[in-house]
Order: sequence, then structure tokens, then C-alpha cells
Amino acid sequence: MHTLRTALLPTLALLVLTAACSSSDGADEQLLTARQEKYCRQLGAWQKARDAARTTEAESSGYDEVEGFAQLALLTARPLRDESLGDGRTLGEATAQAMDNGDAEAEGRVVEYCADAGFETLTR
Repeated sequence: MHTLRTALLPTLALLVLTAACSSSDGADEQLLTARQEKYCRQLGAWQKARDAARTTEAESSGYDEVEGFAQLALLTARPLRDESLGDGRTLGEATAQAMDNGDAEAEGRVVEYCADAGFETLTR
């Protein structure tokens, strides 16, 4: 009996540790997905505001709505900024290039990132 308990104890400990790890991995995955969705939603809002500003006269209120949306998108990119987009660029770098410099290639990369994450309908 003692031998059986001794043999089962490491197995049970391993099962408990594995269950705890997979639960943590699931929570991490949910957090990543939530961050990606929030980022892609903000990216889409910035694109919509930018496109609308191109077709209408700028307001004289002094507040640049497009810049406001860009700042929100850049803030939501912070937790994801180190995500690799290939060829040495990160999500943070590409987002900044797209919003600050009007880099269409960089914008295409971040839109592709959103599509790969399953949020293609949130962007243009």
C-alpha cells in the first residue's frame, strides 16, 4: 500500500501542476485576445475618423479628432507593442509609422495583424 501511494503521489502532483498551468495559459490567451480586439477596434476607429476627415472640412474647434483616435490606438497598442509583424518590425513601430507618418505599408501590416487575430471586420 505504501509503495502504491509513493508511486501515485508524483503522478497526482504532476496532474495538479499541469491543470494549474493550463488554466493560467487559458487566462493569458483570453487577456491577449481581449487586448488584440481592443487594439483592432481602436485602429478601426482611427481609420474611420481619418477617412471622414479627408472628405469633410476640418472643424475649427482646435481639437483634432483624428489625432485623438490615433492617441487612443497607440495607447491600446502598448501591451502588444513588442508583437512581431515580420521583417524586424513590431506592432508598436508599425502603428506609430502608420499614424504619425501616414505609412500605408505599415498600416497594411497592422490591418493584417488584426485579420490574423480574427478581428478583420474591425478595421478597414
